[in-house]
Amino acid sequence: MELDTERRHPAFQYPGYMTDDAAPDAGGSGRSAMVFRPAVMEDLPVIQTLYRTIQRDMEQKNIAIWDEVYPCEFFAEDIREHRLYALFDRTEAVAAFALCRENGGAQAVGWENPGASARYIDRLGVSPARAGQGIGRRMLDEAERLALADGAQVLRLFVADYNSPAIHLYETCGFVRAKGAYLEQIPD
Repeated sequence: MELDTERRHPAFQYPGYMTDDAAPDAGGSGRSAMVFRPAVMEDLPVIQTLYRTIQRDMEQKNIAIWDEVYPCEFFAEDIREHRLYALFDRTEAVAAFALCRENGGAQAVGWENPGASARYIDRLGVSPARAGQGIGRRMLDEAERLALADGAQVLRLFVADYNSPAIHLYETCGFVRAKGAYLEQIPD
């Protein structure tokens, strides 16, 4: 039996005023103990463990977005393509995201600056044990820094419309909801 699931993904865009002075805070915030860097294949098991923990936590909160396949099965390709970044506290993966040059839903949305050079944050996840510690904001700051260094004018992302904690983070960090939504068809 084949079942199609439709997930509505409103889109958000960080306004096109990214500047060089958007570097992450370096003073007194406790960030210096953690290391943000591109992920390598040796990191794959700890990143997958992190995301399985996030997935279980989201299920308990009735935010069923990820499963045993997505996003974990995409991380090896993300690493090979040099687009997966992670934040580590010693050997523990605390958060990660993919920074992509394109997104399948990009054409379905009315962006404020449709022709702007864009990068897309995908698969952003933060350890539930680190919730409320500013890690999500730091990861968005890092994504902005990387996108700017790569020549992007805007930073975009999609989020499931019922993932209110993520939507709150993005809006608090200055992301603006774009017009329309990407309706993702997920074959079972």
